[in-house]
Amino acid sequence: MAQADRADRVSPAAAGDPGSGRRPAGFLGVRGWGRDARGSSTWWRGLVVAVLALLLGALMAFHAEVPNSVGNLGSLLETFLPWLGLAVPVLLVPALLRRSATALLALLVPVVIWANMFGGLLTDKSGGTGDFTVVSHNVAAANTDPQGTVRMLEKSGAQIVALQELAGKPLRAYETGLAASYPYHAVEGTVGLWSKYPIGDVSVVDIKMGWTRAFRAEVTTPKGPLAVYVAHLPSVRLKAEGGFTVNQRDVSAQALGDAVEAEPLKKVLLLGDLNGTMNDRSLAPVTSQMRSAQGAAGDGFGFSWPVSFPMARIDQIMSKGGLEPTDSRTLERDGSDHLAVAATYRYK
Repeated sequence: MAQADRADRVSPAAAGDPGSGRRPAGFLGVRGWGRDARGSSTWWRGLVVAVLALLLGALMAFHAEVPNSVGNLGSLLETFLPWLGLAVPVLLVPALLRRSATALLALLVPVVIWANMFGGLLTDKSGGTGDFTVVSHNVAAANTDPQGTVRMLEKSGAQIVALQELAGKPLRAYETGLAASYPYHAVEGTVGLWSKYPIGDVSVVDIKMGWTRAFRAEVTTPKGPLAVYVAHLPSVRLKAEGGFTVNQRDVSAQALGDAVEAEPLKKVLLLGDLNGTMNDRSLAPVTSQMRSAQGAAGDGFGFSWPVSFPMARIDQIMSKGGLEPTDSRTLERDGSDHLAVAATYRYK
């Protein structure tokens, strides 16, 4: 009888009575995650958001399947691929507003895929001291402060410096300004190499552009020779009739990759503005055989362009053979529309 009396004293709200005016605890014990006013449960609400989350994950995972035949959208997507992660918090808002457990679980798919693809870039992978430092910088033909660029390059402490977009009066400013710190240099077309170590055996690399924007040189370091390639691949242009065109860049990337593959020296460096990221399939002739310093020893994405709000790393330092990257970073802003990129290497 006492038990019956206690049962009678339990309020309708505590018992989860729908007529009490209070909802029972729903998904994960949080009130409001149960059925809504229309009777939809947390598992049936937000299905549109869930579908969008799964499509986002599929786009990340299968980006290589996006064709280049329509405006070269595949390469464009791969250039800015890490930024797809920003869609997750955007979709998270309606998922929470709809109190949709299904949408939240679906959002885990792009989160896991993004973390698998780019999570490793968020940690500092530097590995101690190295034997020498290299810098690559598109100094920009319109750079109005080449003297400031010279000071920034000297401050970097690099032993080897590669520059792109060299021409006219600014070129003379770099040759004069860097002469004291870098007694050896070579310039071919609009790309150049400055070094504290002797430079020899310079030869133009034909990247099928009709003028010189790449060359190969042998740099004699204290621990042996390095083959150093300096390159500036064609830009990706937006054209009304063809979308984002990369055809010329693709041809040049293949020619550069062929030259690097045929290199007789074991230790090889590639420094330059490749107008594409390591994810871009069009650079596969190069990236498939070389190691990115940023990917191996950097801290973060190391975006280098555009300088006003860096969104992509199109300036690359890569190596193959007996070279171990120990650090990779971007340098301070100067008069260019690119940030200079630097990497430190240790001989194996």
